[in-house]
Amino acid sequence: MAQTPQAKYRKDYLSPSHTITDLDLTFDLHDNATIVTAVSKVKQLREENTLVLDGESLKLVSVTVNGEAWSHFKELEGALELSQLPESFDLVIVTEIDPEANTALEGLYKSGGAFCTQCEAEGFRRITYYLDRPDVLAKYTTKVIADKSTYPFLLSNGNRVAEGELEGGRHWVQWQDPHPKPAYLFALVAGDFDVLRDNYVTKSGRNVELEIFVDKGNLDRAPHAMTSLINSMKWDEERFGLEYDLDIYMIVAVDFFNMGAMENKGLNIFNSKYVLANEKTATDSDYLGIEAVIGHEYFHNWTGNRVTCRDWFQLSLKEGLTVFRDQEFSSDLGSRAVNRINNVRIIRGPQFAEDASPMSHPIRPEKVIEMNNFYTLTVYEKGSEVIRMMHTLLGEEGFQAGMKLYFERHDGTAATCEDFVSAMEDASGVDLKQFRLWYSQSGTPTLSVQSQYDAEAKTYSLTVSQSTEPTHEQQEKQALHIPFDVELYTQAGDVIELRRNDERVHNVLDVTEAEQTFVFDNVSEKPVPSLLREFSAPVKLEYDYSDEELIFLMVHARNEFARWDAGQMLLAKYIRSNVAGVQQGREVELPSSLVDAFRGVLLSDKLEPAFIAEMMSLPSHNEVSGWYKQVDVDAIATVLKAIKVKLASELEDEFAALYHSLKQADYSVDHPAIGKRSLRNTALAFLAYTEQGNQLVEKQYNDANNMTDTVAAMAAANSAQLECREALMADYSNKWKHDGLVMDKWFALQGTNPAEDVLDVIKETMSHEAFSLKNPNRTRSLIGAFLNMNPVRFHAKTGEGYQFAGEILQELNSSNPQVASRLIDPLLKFRKYDEQRQALIKAELEALKSMDNLAKDLFEKVTKALEA
Repeated sequence: MAQTPQAKYRKDYLSPSHTITDLDLTFDLHDNATIVTAVSKVKQLREENTLVLDGESLKLVSVTVNGEAWSHFKELEGALELSQLPESFDLVIVTEIDPEANTALEGLYKSGGAFCTQCEAEGFRRITYYLDRPDVLAKYTTKVIADKSTYPFLLSNGNRVAEGELEGGRHWVQWQDPHPKPAYLFALVAGDFDVLRDNYVTKSGRNVELEIFVDKGNLDRAPHAMTSLINSMKWDEERFGLEYDLDIYMIVAVDFFNMGAMENKGLNIFNSKYVLANEKTATDSDYLGIEAVIGHEYFHNWTGNRVTCRDWFQLSLKEGLTVFRDQEFSSDLGSRAVNRINNVRIIRGPQFAEDASPMSHPIRPEKVIEMNNFYTLTVYEKGSEVIRMMHTLLGEEGFQAGMKLYFERHDGTAATCEDFVSAMEDASGVDLKQFRLWYSQSGTPTLSVQSQYDAEAKTYSLTVSQSTEPTHEQQEKQALHIPFDVELYTQAGDVIELRRNDERVHNVLDVTEAEQTFVFDNVSEKPVPSLLREFSAPVKLEYDYSDEELIFLMVHARNEFARWDAGQMLLAKYIRSNVAGVQQGREVELPSSLVDAFRGVLLSDKLEPAFIAEMMSLPSHNEVSGWYKQVDVDAIATVLKAIKVKLASELEDEFAALYHSLKQADYSVDHPAIGKRSLRNTALAFLAYTEQGNQLVEKQYNDANNMTDTVAAMAAANSAQLECREALMADYSNKWKHDGLVMDKWFALQGTNPAEDVLDVIKETMSHEAFSLKNPNRTRSLIGAFLNMNPVRFHAKTGEGYQFAGEILQELNSSNPQVASRLIDPLLKFRKYDEQRQALIKAELEALKSMDNLAKDLFEKVTKALEA
């Protein structure tokens, strides 16, 4: 490697020497030689007549200062240094770029037949030399010029202000964004699309044009996205009092995109996965995902755009807050319990694993080499949990008062996480001094709880201890402020009011010390505690529940999340004991009481079908792996499969009755219908392991009138390795090979295929006409599924899975390092496996490290893993 990438530190933040108040851009679009003219109004902020602008992969054409050709500049690696500058000046920089050759999909690139951009985090520097940092906010005017027949639609941020025709069949459109923004929010799209149009009238009566641009022929797959957008706009007005602020809101769906979507002001560019859906092509989870992501990017208009980040170390300021907002949106529109369960699964599985890996970091990191590596589950999902804890501590009214004050203080500025917490604190009067540690401390805390009941005094006490294990770059841990939500029940299932000294005590306890005891009075019998309700903090809970107490909570807890959590804890007890048993050569065993508890769930007429489906879902292999210092891949897989087979056998009649009773003649995407399909397909996944499995699965596939049931049948056949699997997979491929997005579901099933020869199948699949390693969606679906969701085959003791991963990563390192950086994560946790596997994974990491051209994205992760 020519030069070792250097880390940047949050503590070294320095405000810019200059700012840019206005930027006038002109793009003369051509596939391999686009000319960009950038006219900046620059103002000096401190005595510094040298200006260093960021730039990558640019061909500099000319530099002009105040109308004069400027010769006082130097081209450096990744930068342009201008010197002998006046205090304020007009700067004109002309650059040439090659969008077609831009396989990294950062900056301006070609996606299919269209031009599009992705500038977060540091993509704008691939367009022109600029102060590419989030604390430089300018007003943008953008003129786009292109061939009219090939690119009839020319789009950018803000409002359309002018357009015209040019010679040679070219045309131009000019856009103006009245709101100052950082470069990462810039967007441009040029192409030929089908357009779905609608409008929304805001609460103040302003009409907003809504436009969704999709590839030709996909218009029938855009209405759900439009409905989701309108619902988002309405919800943000009703719940947060926030109104949209431009005359037009546009969404463009593109097939080649590194992220899920991007909140560029007024022009959101989306991965087509999160826009396109109809019943023939999309599953229920696709529909729900589209709703959530459309909401997320729209909500960024205020939490991210109107108030942006001072620097990238503050990324959770916008992302954690906006994830919280999109989770609340989904919960208000659908099932709050099911949404909360799914959010918690992400935290307890991959986020806890990230906390325990060499890449562990706080939600506001202290150092980084490659900014793209900041886009983590910790920053987003744990960041959201930190916002949720504030909401729990302040209540809805206090939280909304904090939001209002935050916008009053910081609208139109680049703010910090500290600014947000201060607004919450000042508006509510709640002291959040200790709570701030959640922003700076990494790792997952463990809450160990002991209980004691004094029958004579009628008191019940909970002694809570908190601890956080040392992480790679942070050995010393402090006690955090943890909101601990508890409820106590009588043996009859009634709630016991929490009282101390004859006063009611709030059910959210403030755990602030390494150890503290909470005593409750007037408790007339030994209660059953429901602890960490709603997952009130992102922590691991240790409490010695008996089977009887967990089964009691599965039935009596009035909070649905607590019921689900009790079921998960009951399963966890027997997964752990059976893993130990399998390691000692014993068979997997389940007590009849556990089976009967889940039979009761299936037979309940009080629980919603969607919730029952969640109750019946086992913890994932990845979540279970997180329970262990050293992971026994094969033992965990053996136990999880055996438990599924045993439950299928013992509850076959109940599953079969539910399966047949829940069939729906017509397809709709309302939440009750989604819930019924979810439970029916959960039943099918269990029934696949019984004698009737092959027949049921094959029939469902052939009879299905929607993609949800089609994919569920294929997934059941894949997981249980049914005889019909190959025929179903071949038929699906035949029908959908022309549509890469629909084929992604098929690629994911190939990647998770538990068959011994899966690696041969995957290599063969890479030559499928719908697959391309250059397309991030295809790569994530096939390769990502194998690396992340097929633990037994990926971790095969031969090392062939690791070798395959190494080859793919080396190839992607040159073409798309962002995607490579996302895929490498399973290799980084190599110290959690046995010595043989450790050595094999380490060899692949060492091979990557020795590459001459290793990208910063991979360099940072590989070196951290090897040093840890």
